[in-house]
Amino acid sequence: MLDSLVGNERAKETLRRMLRQGRVPAALLFAGEEGLGKKSFALELARALNCKERRGVEGCGACAACARISKFQYPAADERDEHKKVIWSEHRDVGLVRPYNRNILVDAIRDLERESNFRPVEGAARVFVIENAESLNEASSNALLKTLEEAPPTTHIILITSRPSGLLPTIRSRCQTVRFAPLAAEELESFLVKNGKRAGAEARLAAQLASGRPGVALGLNLDTYRARRDAMLGVVEALAAGGDRSRLLRAAEELGDAKNKEEYEPRLDALEILVRDLWLLALGGRGALVNQDLRERLARLAEGLRPARAASWLTRIEELRGQLAVNVNRRAATDALFLSMSAD
Repeated sequence: MLDSLVGNERAKETLRRMLRQGRVPAALLFAGEEGLGKKSFALELARALNCKERRGVEGCGACAACARISKFQYPAADERDEHKKVIWSEHRDVGLVRPYNRNILVDAIRDLERESNFRPVEGAARVFVIENAESLNEASSNALLKTLEEAPPTTHIILITSRPSGLLPTIRSRCQTVRFAPLAAEELESFLVKNGKRAGAEARLAAQLASGRPGVALGLNLDTYRARRDAMLGVVEALAAGGDRSRLLRAAEELGDAKNKEEYEPRLDALEILVRDLWLLALGGRGALVNQDLRERLARLAEGLRPARAASWLTRIEELRGQLAVNVNRRAATDALFLSMSAD
């Protein structure tokens, strides 16, 4: 049932209207940020089309057909040959295609094309989900175009993407787009608590960090985030205290150390979140803090801090992010970042 999915009420109503009218398009494009549950919506649509015991126009979620639709045996990431074909769920009319090494292989789309021409095996429709559709290369895109033009009425293809601009305009024009948006932090927090995923302050922190994306909230390791935050809290304290240059340079050395390469950007994220919270507190506490559990400690640091100064820190962090795209020396760039922030 669509009601079992959190958020995106407009998308739910769009899908329900299609089902009520019996006009589910042959090609749909589910577009929105990562972690919004687009794949779950696609599989719920597949249930609605193939359920044996529908509740209205939606799948019951309990019959054998509904249960099997979401069960896949995914190939290992390095099994190229297994990515050359449709990956079937336990329901023989529902399959998906996913990228191999950031590309959707043309062989997989050709297999989808061949399978799409067969009548349903046990249900009323064949449903094919293409994950990370922006990973279609030129060859696979052209093969998909042919499939979209010739799909029989019992076949539905759902493309899932966080970057619709990465698809060929000719593919986008053949799909009806359903857009997905992040949830409000309060809605996501309520979902986490209601479903027993997290509780209290944990749910609140996860909802804020995930920026309204349920999939991200469910996958967060909050202990890891707190460790990164603790490492960056010393930087914020040094800046707020007037800029202890030696302390800042030690922090820059640790952050830019090659041994911490995988930690660099996540720690930079943690720093930016802390600075944003400081900025909000300097403005008078307007807006929800991400690090609500540190509110009192951050409030003390924000005393006497000019909002313009904290805003300038955010700008400098974003400037560094732009430099990272051109393979800048991270150690030198971090030194420059912290020293420039202390001089603001």
